[in-house]
Amino acid sequence: MPNPRLTGLGGGLFCGAVMLAFGGLDRLLFGASLTVYGVLFLPVSALTAVWVRRADLVTAPIVVPIAFAVGLLPVAESDGGVSGRLVGLITALALGAGWLYGGTLVAGVITTVRKIRLMRRRAAQQRARAPRPPAQSRGRMS
Repeated sequence: MPNPRLTGLGGGLFCGAVMLAFGGLDRLLFGASLTVYGVLFLPVSALTAVWVRRADLVTAPIVVPIAFAVGLLPVAESDGGVSGRLVGLITALALGAGWLYGGTLVAGVITTVRKIRLMRRRAAQQRARAPRPPAQSRGRMS
């Protein structure tokens, strides 16, 4: 499996573009099924959280819900016009809230675990670099 490292902006663009493509495919193949769209959203959320750079870990749980909304544009039903499209998008967001929260939770958990591992690794490196006290002053009394 490839191991790209995306910046925060790159992660947002990746997630948004993939969800927009999945939204279009969902509309063409499954008649704009919110369940299919939500199921496809979960692995995209996980990949975004895994592929974002260490320095940009905080961005993954932020860009994932935005990408969900962007990808809903082709899926959301509308009566026509801007107001109809907006009402359809809001309705789709309300109906797909469980998937939205689930994907955001997936991204949040993955980035939190990655951040904890990074912090532990840094602490271990600092302990390894710290100067050790001389052998006589380690609590041995002569």
